[in-house]
Amino acid sequence: MRVIQILPNLGAGGAEILVTNLGIYLAKNGHKIIIAALFDPWGSDKEIALTQKRCLIDAGVEVVFLNKHIGFDLKMFQRLLNLFRNFHPDVVHTHRYVLRYTLLPALFCRVPVKVHTVHNVAQKEVDWLGKLVHWIAFRLGNVVPVSISKEIANTVRAVYGQDIYTPVIYNGIPITRFVSSASQDFTKEEKDVVLLHVGRFAPQKSHFLLVEAFALAVKEYPAMKLWLVGDGPLKPAVEKIIVEMGLERKVLFLGIRDDVPRLLAAADLFVLSSDYEGVPLSVLEAMAAGKPVVATAVGGVPELVEDGITGVLVPPRNPEALAKGILRLAKDADLRRRMGKAARERALERFDISRTAREYEALYLNLLEKCGRI
Repeated sequence: MRVIQILPNLGAGGAEILVTNLGIYLAKNGHKIIIAALFDPWGSDKEIALTQKRCLIDAGVEVVFLNKHIGFDLKMFQRLLNLFRNFHPDVVHTHRYVLRYTLLPALFCRVPVKVHTVHNVAQKEVDWLGKLVHWIAFRLGNVVPVSISKEIANTVRAVYGQDIYTPVIYNGIPITRFVSSASQDFTKEEKDVVLLHVGRFAPQKSHFLLVEAFALAVKEYPAMKLWLVGDGPLKPAVEKIIVEMGLERKVLFLGIRDDVPRLLAAADLFVLSSDYEGVPLSVLEAMAAGKPVVATAVGGVPELVEDGITGVLVPPRNPEALAKGILRLAKDADLRRRMGKAARERALERFDISRTAREYEALYLNLLEKCGRI
């Protein structure tokens, strides 16, 4: 098959990581893959994007940057039209908000199969224009929306109609990259229980709630540290509140990292405080690393984390409940080990990228068969 994956940009986000890993595995299976990013690499994600490009090229995936400018860019229509005409894709697979640019060129070039992955709750995935384009695409444009969890599928049907066909394919990660022993070169004090959070400093991730919950928990159990990985517009405000609360010696800002497996190996548990989610890859990575997860029960998270077995689920926007969940695991090393072992086993069984790639491959082939192309 000839497949084009299209997304706004490469980088450290969950959708970007999934597209990179999916492209590599599909190429290994003998398919011709292009990954097209609307934006050139820039900003804090630039180095990670360039690293992803090198990995993709090494795997035989062609990477194209379309040089989009900020805001609505009419040039994207012609550039995508040229890309489709030159490559003759069997499948165009879109992510995030790019359907507003890809739909017309794909229809004009009569691309046989058009797939769009819904990476977040449908109510939050795109703006009003995106919702209008997606409604047209899903209902009239023969674009198949793929949901990354059963809960995401429910939101797709709620927004775009109960009769919408939306198969569920869970996100996956390269599990073996995270199945590792304790870190050999990232040391911490023996007595400290280290909590790790990985995510963009943006409203969705609710860092302020996390800091409030950690402050409550650390009062009761002082032998804890919180490591925050990521960058984003709210980082300065979070740094300020850390100082105001007197937590500078307890909270470490680590920035954007390419060694998350090493950080996970050194941490004791993973924490997620989001207000809403799809299927966060950071949770899958923590599970694969054998770490128990304390998480808000939002989006597809309850389909990943089994409450009381692989981690602790708490209601969203409730700092007291999150603090209680943190303390439950921070105080009990044996419980952390048991839940971490169960989390790793669940990740190995259900959430490897090879399984995700096989399911997308099967979907592509099924849709091609239905339209008479194979």
